[in-house]
Amino acid sequence: MKLYRYLTGPDDSAFCHRVTEALNKGWQLHGGPTLTYDTERKQVIAGQAVVKDVEDEDYVPGMDLSAQ
Repeated sequence: MKLYRYLTGPDDSAFCHRVTEALNKGWQLHGGPTLTYDTERKQVIAGQAVVKDVEDEDYVPGMDLSAQ
């Protein structure tokens, strides 16, 4: 099964740590990062898609992808 996640958050070190944690859990970057500006919060929001292949498991809607 192939899993997909899109990580988002303020463009800060905490976001970088979330992406780094995903990479160390076997996820791979999928495409480049995205950035947008939240005018209400006055901060840059970053996004990064990640994918992961998981053997011998079937996809189930509602599964916790962050636990994979």
